[in-house]
Amino acid sequence: MTSSPEAAHIGTLAEKSLHAALKAWLAQPGDRLEARVDGYVIDLVRGDLLIEIQTRGFAKLKRKLATLLERGHRVRLVYPLPVGKWIVRQAGDGTPLGRRKSPKRGRAVDAFRELVRIPHILPHPNFAFHILFTHQEEIWRDDGRGSWRRKRWSLHDHRLLEVVGQRRFDTPGNYLALLPPELPRPFSNRELAAALRISPSLAGKMTYTLCKMGVLQHTGKRRNAYLYGVRSKK
Repeated sequence: MTSSPEAAHIGTLAEKSLHAALKAWLAQPGDRLEARVDGYVIDLVRGDLLIEIQTRGFAKLKRKLATLLERGHRVRLVYPLPVGKWIVRQAGDGTPLGRRKSPKRGRAVDAFRELVRIPHILPHPNFAFHILFTHQEEIWRDDGRGSWRRKRWSLHDHRLLEVVGQRRFDTPGNYLALLPPELPRPFSNRELAAALRISPSLAGKMTYTLCKMGVLQHTGKRRNAYLYGVRSKK
């Protein structure tokens, strides 16, 4: 099976500042950068380990990751999660207009907004998910081509300021550790959302992903709410 040129170059054709900076931060002596493996271009190849950096849009990686794992490769997916973010506003020509700190502060559970796209990949024994907690700048340009939510300002780029921490997930237990210990057993999405102080929507993405991974299961209903519990090991 051969990949299309589009699939082979995911993450490289439209490489932005954040992706390039993370690749430089992760690279070690002896690594091969932008190396072709089984028809795909890989960000970093370290011996028998393939390291892919994806800042968003995990759905684009489903086929690529599944194929590489099926062919026996060890794969690590690196995801930069901003725990500190500054909004930099620029005129359409790039002239700086201002800079402010965003009140939003990311947490590991926010990764489920993307992990929900690849739940079948996560439990594979040759796969690891690696969060880099970062400080970033988000560059907005007043060019009239952006989203109406940003009043037509374009989201032009993301810049890495620093990496301030990291967390690796390579076993089902690593993901289950994100469930708060005070959570009732069994629990509903609403109870999970309250315990983690997240939206019910994100709680639903989290339980969906963990169920598809095989680490949670439906245990019944309370009124109209589904209940979840940890799947016992066989």
